[in-house]
Amino acid sequence: MATVVCEDRLQNMFKNTFQSGFLSILYSLGTKPLQIWDKEVVNGHIKRPQDEDIQSNVLEIIGTNVQSTYITCPADPSATLGIKLPFLAIIVKNLKKYFTFEIQVLDDKNVRRRFRASNFQSVTRVKPYICTMPLRLDDVWNNIQLNLADLTKRAYGTNYVETLRVQVHANCRLRRIYFSDRLYSEEELPPEFKLYLPIQVRTPIYVLCYKTFLHCLPIYYILLCELHRNHKNPEGMERLW
Repeated sequence: MATVVCEDRLQNMFKNTFQSGFLSILYSLGTKPLQIWDKEVVNGHIKRPQDEDIQSNVLEIIGTNVQSTYITCPADPSATLGIKLPFLAIIVKNLKKYFTFEIQVLDDKNVRRRFRASNFQSVTRVKPYICTMPLRLDDVWNNIQLNLADLTKRAYGTNYVETLRVQVHANCRLRRIYFSDRLYSEEELPPEFKLYLPIQVRTPIYVLCYKTFLHCLPIYYILLCELHRNHKNPEGMERLW
């Protein structure tokens, strides 16, 4: 069964925060990048090395089992984020290993829904409480953008209210995770939200990153394509209720 939430029992971290524009919950160059996060490590590590491509410190999550090594926000398991901004961006490096992340949201039916994306899954599955999706990453750095309102509407026919939790598993390198009120072009982003590259290698890597931006579609488009394709061919859709 889907989980019905009693809001009075939850502590919303950003409930009293004015939410407009951008709201960052992780930045690898911050003094304490995991200040509001909890972490779990089994047969792996969570470190802050310097990335050779951007020549800057990043958060690295490595584990032999993606399920047992991860970071989760908020750190308090009884708390929620309470972020109402509908767009989520994850700047992540493809390490060419198994990788997954999960977003938990609340809809207008007062039900918790989870969206889980994995690069080792090939089929979209929709259940009452969780939607699992394939994740396709280009080489090097990717900017994954999720329209949570659109995902919630298309997967469940309900309206997005807020994000409760974000959980990122091994194996990846992270630069920043943030929410926004709409999609922003690269030119519109504040300087601190851009992925700056070393001058001596700026041209070739910038071209690669721009190619990534053009050809690696935001993940919610992948879901929409899956839903559209399987609407024409219901037998191809593993929809489990």
